[in-house]
Amino acid sequence: MMPAFNWPPDPYILALTGIGMLIALVTWLPLALKRLPLSLPIVCVALGAALFALPQIKLSPLPQAYPVLTERFAEFVVIIALMGAGLKLDRIFSIRRWAVAWRLLVITMPLGIAAITAIGVWVVGLPWPAALLLGAALAPTDPVLAADVQVGPPRSGEEDEVRFGLTAEAGLNDGFAFPFVNLALALAVATTTGEPWATQWITHAVFWEVGAGIAGGWLVGRMFGWLTFHIPAESKLAQTGDGLIAIAATLVSYGLTEIIQCYGFLAVFVTAVTLRASHRAHDFHHDMHAITEQVERIAMMVLLLLLGGALVAGLLAPIGWVELAAAIAILIIVRPVTGLIGLLGFPADRRERMMLAFFGIRGVGSIYYLAYGLNHFPFVGGDRLWAIVGLVVLLSILLHGLTVTPLMRTLDRTHGRDPDAPIPPPGLQGPGGAEASHDV
Repeated sequence: MMPAFNWPPDPYILALTGIGMLIALVTWLPLALKRLPLSLPIVCVALGAALFALPQIKLSPLPQAYPVLTERFAEFVVIIALMGAGLKLDRIFSIRRWAVAWRLLVITMPLGIAAITAIGVWVVGLPWPAALLLGAALAPTDPVLAADVQVGPPRSGEEDEVRFGLTAEAGLNDGFAFPFVNLALALAVATTTGEPWATQWITHAVFWEVGAGIAGGWLVGRMFGWLTFHIPAESKLAQTGDGLIAIAATLVSYGLTEIIQCYGFLAVFVTAVTLRASHRAHDFHHDMHAITEQVERIAMMVLLLLLGGALVAGLLAPIGWVELAAAIAILIIVRPVTGLIGLLGFPADRRERMMLAFFGIRGVGSIYYLAYGLNHFPFVGGDRLWAIVGLVVLLSILLHGLTVTPLMRTLDRTHGRDPDAPIPPPGLQGPGGAEASHDV
């Protein structure tokens, strides 16, 4: 006897179908949106909002309802993005060659944190520690959602000053923002207990965690560089052709440095840059970058679907005119102004400086930092903080997503590049092809 037709289908089968459709969209959408003033994150958030608006969906994906899961998932997406960002940087590391990144990191980001903190206190009415947490969460440029303004795959030649600066900034500032998050936590604790905080914060949260993060990331990068490219040919990891080595390096770097209580975000990016430098011309970097990009896009799409669901579930309910004005000011005043201040005197034309200042994209890193802060101290008004961060991320996705394609195409034409020229997909020149470059 034929089995009866059952409806609705098994949730497991529905989940498999949904995952398959998600992966198909992740693969196809970047190609479909290449020439449109639209971005993958905009589509993901819209899909998530439409999906969770269905009455059949009972789950409410508000980050406040799943605080630990929100923190850990955002953390995973960020570290994968940091590895991908470091691997695709062609420019050799040096103080002079990376000058644009240092300006955005040392001048622009602290000014941004200070400005957002001031807005939080004097406009929104937050206590100083909560406002500082908001500033630390919203000041860094996101390494996940900024993919459209970053450099191309390894050795693709797409490394103008704008793309390089935004990629290097996004890789570094997620680590260097952490001392300010910890400062907000230290001040919050001090206001309730009266305990001294300055010495502990400076010695541990600044010097130790930054220094050990850089050193630990460099050591892990050197180790993986040696195992991948420099041990005898029969056993070096590059011979496998398996880009999953990059995921292994990401998790080992993050795990080992977090075990010794230092900044794993910073360590992962340093590991990636060090691993790339160990054999800069090797085609295996394409394979490693390709797998990090694929994992990052899938994880990012899931997170943004959940963000869309959170929006329709009431994430922005605490938003009023004051919060809306603050969010708009953070995006269209604070970042552009502090970016231009940081780039004063930098040898780039006005258009490049404007684009570097404008594309301070806010995204998954902001979600992580706020989740981390709220999970480590019960700040008053957590729902309001989530609403402001959610609104800034949403506005950033819309503003930057609608402008990135036309502006970056204009930049390419300015530099004499054809924005419609086909770019070989990363990973096609793996161990099976272009073998001559493997032993450079």
